[in-house]
Amino acid sequence: MSSAVDEGPEHAPGLRIHPSACVVDVPVVETERLTLRGHRLDDFRFLAAMWADPEVTRFIAPAPATAEEAWARLLRYAGHWAMMGYGYWAVEEKASGRYIADIGFADHRRAIVPVLDGPEIGWVLAASAAGRGYATEAVEAALAWSDQNLAARTNCIIAPDHAASLNVARKVGYRPEGTRLYHRAPLVVLARTAIPGRALQGTTSTSTVMWEVPL
Repeated sequence: MSSAVDEGPEHAPGLRIHPSACVVDVPVVETERLTLRGHRLDDFRFLAAMWADPEVTRFIAPAPATAEEAWARLLRYAGHWAMMGYGYWAVEEKASGRYIADIGFADHRRAIVPVLDGPEIGWVLAASAAGRGYATEAVEAALAWSDQNLAARTNCIIAPDHAASLNVARKVGYRPEGTRLYHRAPLVVLARTAIPGRALQGTTSTSTVMWEVPL
């Protein structure tokens, strides 16, 4: 992993709870093996390490993320919940407590024509957690929440060569709608319609996340 992970904003001096810090209520979704919860500042080191892994970013980014880019991503996650009422969760493996994935919904305002109709789901899994069915389990849990709380239609975009993610998307009900160019690269656009009255297969609660800001 890149040594830049240990030089990121998590270790910057002067970070503490500010009286006007943003307090965000993020739903917690639990499955048999996983907990989906709001991101915290102390997740930064693990998030940065995951996004710095070339194996993880092979199909989803032009290059592994720097610590600076990972920090901006962490803040975007918090901002989505605060401003849109939905966003990304950190995924913990219950057996170990490890941070193993990011999953959730976003409005990226992508420059894709035609524009995506509805929130966009995305997920990324640490290489060490691959091959155990965690991605499908987490996506199904996120969709059970979204079926009750978001628009009827959600989308995802996946690289044509990313067979594992395409398989997960199809298993949970996404269907391809064609290929579009984004930043000059072809991507498969998939869409899914919510299942009315679908019950969560697990438990939900709400966590309050307070974000620290530098003074």
